[in-house]
Amino acid sequence: HVQLVESGGGSAQAGGSLKLSCTVSGHTLSKTCGKKAWYRQQPGKDRELVASINYDGSVSYVPPDKSRFTISQDTAENTLTLHMSSLKTDDTAVYYCAVDFRASVFSPCIPYWGQGTQVTVS
Repeated sequence: HVQLVESGGGSAQAGGSLKLSCTVSGHTLSKTCGKKAWYRQQPGKDRELVASINYDGSVSYVPPDKSRFTISQDTAENTLTLHMSSLKTDDTAVYYCAVDFRASVFSPCIPYWGQGTQVTVS
């Protein structure tokens, strides 16, 4: 079955950088039926989209993080990555990756989620 596992979270100082990774198993990242994305959920807030690689290959970022975050993928490693720089205390959140897959050719295209990784910026 499809599993997404995030790693790379932890504590960082404001102004620093972190790289989050999302390793996919049970499916192939290059065969997504939709988008590959990073979300975050800040304390007391709803989960929100941070960045995505869309089905057509275009990349989207949610302002105002466009200049600080970079989403990328390594199809050979089946990994989705989020590089975060110039970290702010407001970046403190649980970060989730999500990739759209079909379980089979007859299945709907739905997002599969990782379990989340905590990022704490102080």
